[in-house]
Amino acid sequence: MSAIGPGVGDLKIGDRVAWTGVFGGYAQFNAVPAERLVTLPPTVTAKQGAAMMLQGLTAHYLACSTYPIQPGDACLVHAGAGGVGLLLTQIAKLRGARVITTVSTEEKAALSREAGADDVVLYTSQDFEEAVRKFTGGRGVQVVYDSVGRTTFTKSLSSLAPRGLLVLFGQSSGAVPPFELQILAQKGSLFLPRATLMTYIATRAELQQRAADILAWIGSRNLRLRTEYEFALKDAAEAHTSLEGRKTTGKVLLIP
Repeated sequence: MSAIGPGVGDLKIGDRVAWTGVFGGYAQFNAVPAERLVTLPPTVTAKQGAAMMLQGLTAHYLACSTYPIQPGDACLVHAGAGGVGLLLTQIAKLRGARVITTVSTEEKAALSREAGADDVVLYTSQDFEEAVRKFTGGRGVQVVYDSVGRTTFTKSLSSLAPRGLLVLFGQSSGAVPPFELQILAQKGSLFLPRATLMTYIATRAELQQRAADILAWIGSRNLRLRTEYEFALKDAAEAHTSLEGRKTTGKVLLIP
């Protein structure tokens, strides 16, 4: 078979592929630049490919690059039963971390524990900052992965050990308001990046490297995807309503 084009010789016509970061996903067909495509191996289904790209690559860059987790590190993962949270928990465990998560219900706590979380905090009835200090003997965690934003920000900073890192990668509760940077010094020379996926897959080489890791982990069953929530493409509005109402866990799929 012929290659797709220059610089993407790993792709062949007829390959099953997946992508993220290109508009047009809510459609039966899409024209995607070849350099943004990832080939799916036989061990990974099309549904798994769709489910792994955005959340899987996000979890990968967070745990492997923004803060490269080392064995023995402790981390806090907010929204532990969400699409990124479940995958991030598993990758953090693969890298040897102790994982603490926050969730809203007992049902979600069970899912988080199933993904490998060592400790789970029900933020609806527990103060997660106090819980983290208790779980870590008062030391705090090396990294907090926060996709929530406004409502968790202050206590996330206070959950860190000295020279710890709080990575913001979302704002489901709203944007973090302006704050005095001196707070980072007062709390122990903390670090605070605001990360986005596209920065971490800007080149094809980096996209392929991250995707290769995720695909290998899925193929070897070291990484499990939750894809039990599927909606027909025509029911996209219902899918969004379910997401906004926190009625889903894992990855929600739209099926053309």
